[in-house]
Amino acid sequence: MGRRSMHGLFFAFDGIDGCGKTTQLERAMQRLSAEGRHVVTTREPGGTTIAETIRSVILSTAHVAMVPECELLLYAASRAQHVREKIKPALQSGAIILCDRFDLATYAYQGFGRNISLSLLKTINEAATGGCAPDRTFFFDISVDSAFERLATMEKTRDRLETGDRDFFSRVADGYRVLARKDPERIVTFDGEKPIGELAAAVYEKIADLLR
Repeated sequence: MGRRSMHGLFFAFDGIDGCGKTTQLERAMQRLSAEGRHVVTTREPGGTTIAETIRSVILSTAHVAMVPECELLLYAASRAQHVREKIKPALQSGAIILCDRFDLATYAYQGFGRNISLSLLKTINEAATGGCAPDRTFFFDISVDSAFERLATMEKTRDRLETGDRDFFSRVADGYRVLARKDPERIVTFDGEKPIGELAAAVYEKIADLLR
């Protein structure tokens, strides 16, 4: 079933680890829910029982030997299940979907970060999504230094992706910026260094524009 037949709205929140995307997603969810809107929050990899099981494999630090191609295909498998089991049904019900990461992350992390061909990523992603894509992706742009400082203060164990070195994160961050410049209408860039409240207000306005 194609995107045209759906009548909900789909927003993805993205950026390098530590960019604040999850905080902004939660702020948006709280405000939209307070207005009485039907909001579904989810994440990638994950969002369903099967996809969450795949997530645990991808992010486990026990799997440091995982090759980039294996990582890519696991992400794609997770997304295929996520889209068909959760995202499409929610869109068909008229929900506003707020997703922590989606396809932009694949191009940034596996493309620019892991040096996998972008054309190959496009083919695999299209098969995984069946054409389902966010109405807007909100990209929170911060420096790698800021990201590392934030990750250092978080009271949680770093996952396999978060243990990447500075060069890896620099390639990923640059990838996000390149992709955002190529498609500024669909990928909305925010300065992730700005105060949380100011960012939340700006994100809400972008969502409200489409709700109108």
